[in-house]
Amino acid sequence: MRSFVFTIFVCSSFLIAEDINDPFEDLNRLSFEFNESLDANFLKPIAETYSKSPRLLKKGVTNFFDNLEEVDTTVNQLLQGKIGYAVNDLTRFVLNSTIGLGGVLDVATPLGLKRHEEDFSQTLALWGVPSGPYIMLPLLGPSSVRDIFSRPVSSLLSVTFHMTESDVNIALKAVDALETRERLLEIESLIYGDRYDFVKDSYVQYMIYEVSDGENVVDEFVDDMDDFLIE
Repeated sequence: MRSFVFTIFVCSSFLIAEDINDPFEDLNRLSFEFNESLDANFLKPIAETYSKSPRLLKKGVTNFFDNLEEVDTTVNQLLQGKIGYAVNDLTRFVLNSTIGLGGVLDVATPLGLKRHEEDFSQTLALWGVPSGPYIMLPLLGPSSVRDIFSRPVSSLLSVTFHMTESDVNIALKAVDALETRERLLEIESLIYGDRYDFVKDSYVQYMIYEVSDGENVVDEFVDDMDDFLIE
């Protein structure tokens, strides 16, 4: 799942705040308020400006960053024993990186190669590692202890991690964060009640959905949000 500055996974919440392991709520709320302030004063205005860009340009940027994630996804498919999916996702990366002009064009999907998202946190979950307490990270947003320990591996598998030009690396991560934030503009109106609790509930429910690959989770709204976020 793509990491970005101030993340909100909006989905239907089956959980309520009291059901979630949140022993650091006071500190988490401070981080949340910091992220909210940063978003309101910096990220959101820039994302709103970017949203006025031509649709083809925005789609190309989305495709580019989706393609960069295919290596991480492929490796984690293998670690999870999903050989068929790994072949599918590696083929997507090769096709989109070459014929798709570095991933700007998604030529794999029309060929029947569906995109997936897997990261090392999901792999650890499959291996039986519990998520641990909920943690709201400054800048990075909703997370958990398991997610935090999985980040070094996910970073190592990131294509941008191996770029020697630090300014290019930073620029790509900034554009990645901006692109993802822009896609969330349309669904902010769905947030209701206590924003902290809503984001927490939504994040935890979304992670449950992702770890189970959508199995035994019947929720059309979650499906819609999943399609939106990986479009």
